[in-house]
Amino acid sequence: AMTKLVVNGDEWMKRLAAMKVNKADMDKLIMNYFVVEGYKDAAEQFAQETNTSLDTDLASIGDRMAIRTAIQSGDVDVAMERVNDLNPEILESNPSLYFHLQQQRLIELIRQGKVHEALDFVQDELPPLCEGSPHLLDELECTLALLAFESLPSLSGEEGASSGSGSCPPPALAHLVQASQRQKTACEVNSAILTSQARDKESKLPMLLKMLVWAQDQLKEHAACPRITDLLTAKLISLVPPE
Repeated sequence: AMTKLVVNGDEWMKRLAAMKVNKADMDKLIMNYFVVEGYKDAAEQFAQETNTSLDTDLASIGDRMAIRTAIQSGDVDVAMERVNDLNPEILESNPSLYFHLQQQRLIELIRQGKVHEALDFVQDELPPLCEGSPHLLDELECTLALLAFESLPSLSGEEGASSGSGSCPPPALAHLVQASQRQKTACEVNSAILTSQARDKESKLPMLLKMLVWAQDQLKEHAACPRITDLLTAKLISLVPPE
């Protein structure tokens, strides 16, 4: 077997310190994150503090943030109106996105206990969107299955928080009524808007973090060296046994 290269913590930190990173490139990376994710105020303040150019209109960032906020608050109708005001072709040319927004509207009705309104909405709006798309029909059936349960999780995922202590849906369905589903829908809309504006639909920072995880996994096959196991703290954990 091939002997692995061993690099202890001190040596690893010395090598990291020797790496030169251009501050302007770092500022652009952070600005890209603020712009793509829709953090208008943060982007504006960061541009002033670092003298980093904003290569987009602040108003367009504000529009995307307002749409994201509406979806994450459960106001899907408001979000759809804003998307159409921004560019009607976004929903017209993206049937999957349109379905997911309508699905989110249905989820909000079910969460509020408006069963009859939810059933009427399904009959009137959703079946045509599923024609020729079996995967969308499956998603619709999963969403409708929520009606069979007396109690739904809260947005935070706590069981029985919304309607007594009756039967609760399994995790495969429960996630639909949690905040993460709103976030997922909001991200899909945000990406579609950015694509319509010929901009990156995903910020570079998360992609770099994915590359970091991949590179660490590749490296551990050939070397024993410190690695970051928690991306939130970015703390290096030494995998080299002490001498």
